[in-house]
Amino acid sequence: MLVCYVFSAQASSILIPMDAKSQKNHLKAYGITYWTLEQQVKVKWLLNYRGGSFLIPFADAIEKECKIRGVSFEVISDAKTDQILQEISSPALNQEVVDLEKAPKVAVYSPKGNQPWDDAVTMVLTYAEIPYDIVYDEEVLGDGLLLYDWLHLHHEDFTGQYGKFYAAYRAAPWYIEEKKNAEALAKKLGYDKVSEEKRDVALKIRDYVVGGGFMFAMCSATDSFDIALAADGVDICEPMFDGDASEPNYQNKIDFNKTFAFKEFTLERSPMVYEFSSIDMTRKRRIKKEVDYFTLMSFSAKWDPVPTMLTQNHTQLVKGFMGQTTSYDPETLKSSVLVMGENKSNGEARYIHGIKGKGFFTFYGGHDPEDYQHRVGDPKTELDLHPTSPGYRLILNNVLFPAARKKKQKT
Repeated sequence: MLVCYVFSAQASSILIPMDAKSQKNHLKAYGITYWTLEQQVKVKWLLNYRGGSFLIPFADAIEKECKIRGVSFEVISDAKTDQILQEISSPALNQEVVDLEKAPKVAVYSPKGNQPWDDAVTMVLTYAEIPYDIVYDEEVLGDGLLLYDWLHLHHEDFTGQYGKFYAAYRAAPWYIEEKKNAEALAKKLGYDKVSEEKRDVALKIRDYVVGGGFMFAMCSATDSFDIALAADGVDICEPMFDGDASEPNYQNKIDFNKTFAFKEFTLERSPMVYEFSSIDMTRKRRIKKEVDYFTLMSFSAKWDPVPTMLTQNHTQLVKGFMGQTTSYDPETLKSSVLVMGENKSNGEARYIHGIKGKGFFTFYGGHDPEDYQHRVGDPKTELDLHPTSPGYRLILNNVLFPAARKKKQKT
């Protein structure tokens, strides 16, 4: 008992390792970090140290929470803590300490009826036990985003073309019901067309980011968002979507200066093609599932802490996965966009980041990091089977990103 007491008195920190060998549940480790910030306890994110580990002041409650949630941890002394921080500060090492100060308030833009497993982000937030609020068009148009630090865009179609599902699912009851509900909501909000209402939602989200917000999006929400911005004031929808013909020669009327990430893309005109534009590389891909991986880029932790935070992982090689928007053609990326993950052999960007005004955005191609080719009606992913998923870790890096002390962000 005396030995235990002496050890406890000397212990000053809880180290949550994030390397492949030591951590048995990487995803819930992010939840512990978020929970600690909620208790108004600051956390140190040790970039590039053992997979991006977390260092937390010792407390019995935090130790207990790690045990309850099945998160691997180490209790270390003052001397060991100082040694780690001293090593990281060395100019010879590509490592850095970032202070996380406050749990960001999280919102997910999603239709109210969607289940958590309809979207990878809501699924991993639920699994990691990170709280979030659901917001949709009424909240966005009513300036409700001002209450939040971080926003995720569910797999939405901001162009008003109902996900380009027309060819395969126009007779499906769920498609008919979703179209009916979207039209009713647009009418309630004072719009004649869903496309016009979604455009204004996209503009509000743009203003949220420009004002200092953090936006994360996956799959079709990424390119359809930029397309909606570029097509502001231009009718690109065919009659089955909005009741009238599209505008003649609309391709030459869209404005790439209005987008966040993409430029010089060609819109897909046919409603019978399950694709929005030339941004996405799903139909251009020539790669087998068994060798479909993308590589995370390496950045200078001391000089580029932002992309370093967003790429923290226990491996640089991440399994590929598909979606309506799987990856991005590099030819359509603006020069200001930073590629953080790519499949160089297939010539595609998978994970990108940028700055817009005072805020930040991250786009991540694909639907579900642990479901290679998710289809409508497929069963949900059980994250208990994938607690160390590198693909899901990238999502959670973004959730913690707004918690970082601003003066540490040098980019």
